Amino acid sequence: MARHTGAVCRLCRRERTKLFLKGHKCDTPACPLERRPYPPGIHGRGRIRESEYLLQLREKQKARRIYGVFERQFRKLYQEAARQPGITGENLLRFLELRLDNVVFRAGFASSRAQARQWVRHGHVLVNGKRVTIPSFRLRRGDVVEIAPKARSMIVLRHNLDTLDRAVPAWLERAGSDADAKVTVRDVPLRAQIDVPVREQLIVELYSK
Repeated sequence: MARHTGAVCRLCRRERTKLFLKGHKCDTPACPLERRPYPPGIHGRGRIRESEYLLQLREKQKARRIYGVFERQFRKLYQEAARQPGITGENLLRFLELRLDNVVFRAGFASSRAQARQWVRHGHVLVNGKRVTIPSFRLRRGDVVEIAPKARSMIVLRHNLDTLDRAVPAWLERAGSDADAKVTVRDVPLRAQIDVPVREQLIVELYSK
């Protein structure tokens, strides 16, 4: 499976905005974007010639990096979103939000989507009582996501539940106490409930060329 193995903080600097790829570090002064708010590389401080294509490309790259999706998978999601009724850009973001690793992150079980993906791959996450090891698994209305009983005593999980101050979105419902580590998909997310800093219309314009 392909994955990004470089410094993820460089990705935030490339997009000139915080993508929250490093969990709690992104909220501290240790975030490299706080000290070097310009793209990486020897030409990072140089003048960038803005263009319509550049804006569209940067929005697409930003969305890919936030959700940890590679180009081929992202393009397939867009093609599926374009076939669905409704607004293509909103359909695309909805598909990305309903990924299993993203729901684990949104529920407050993991400090970052990368950590959520690792837990899913290691078999620590159950969907409707069954172990699912595919981070891109798409959830549906009524699905119940929970941490496996043997993994609920992990120090990292307990630390996240105790310290993460992240509001659970309205389309998810935390069931029971923190000890249960369980969340239910109440409904598909609306665009107003998706707080990612992405202008999806630019992505649609890029792929429509």
